[in-house]
Amino acid sequence: MTSSPTHRFTGHIAGVGTEGGTRLVLGCWSSTPHGPFADVMVAHPDGRRELLAPDPWVAEFVSATYTFDAVARVPVSVTRTGFSRGSRWTVTAGPLAWQFSVGPRAPLGYLLQVVPRPLGASLGFARLTDPVARRVMPGVRTLGTAGGGRTEWYSAHDLHTITFSHATWGGHDLGPLTDMTPAPDFGFSSTPRRPSLTALTSSVRLPDDDAAHAPSAQQLTSGAPT
Repeated sequence: MTSSPTHRFTGHIAGVGTEGGTRLVLGCWSSTPHGPFADVMVAHPDGRRELLAPDPWVAEFVSATYTFDAVARVPVSVTRTGFSRGSRWTVTAGPLAWQFSVGPRAPLGYLLQVVPRPLGASLGFARLTDPVARRVMPGVRTLGTAGGGRTEWYSAHDLHTITFSHATWGGHDLGPLTDMTPAPDFGFSSTPRRPSLTALTSSVRLPDDDAAHAPSAQQLTSGAPT
């Protein structure tokens, strides 16, 4: 009997709130079963949750793993000057235009760097760290049940603050940077409340019935890397 396949996504997640009430979560993935791609989850002020996805595979996989009220297929582009302190990121995704700057490494980031990556990415380690994550950063979890009976766990490798963010939606200014509050409720875990850029690996284990219909490696097309 073969075990259910696990898809791993390695890259960065950026999460910010805005004074206008919109909350933004960028996933910028450098290594995935689908190739590099980026997507954006948007929690609108009225509570509506929307996914901005660059292609059908991303739209289907992400919307089956998380919860959205709407999914939009739009080009998603990310340019950046780096990953650490002082780097600048520019994101365009349909009606969204977003720029942010990365600040200093958070104290937790120093601790995360000490954990060997193979250990940190394991399901067993996620089980151990989940109770700690809940206490240290309310709303953040490292292990949970995702949509469709999928099991998902997070392994964070580094954590930086975001010190500047400016975003518009359809040309309308969303307002200054604020904490990510209330939590956008896309899934079992939220990004840190304080605007942050997290380097991580997200692992998603498919249930057997889902895995039977999962696309093969040959069927996967590349996403929208930048």
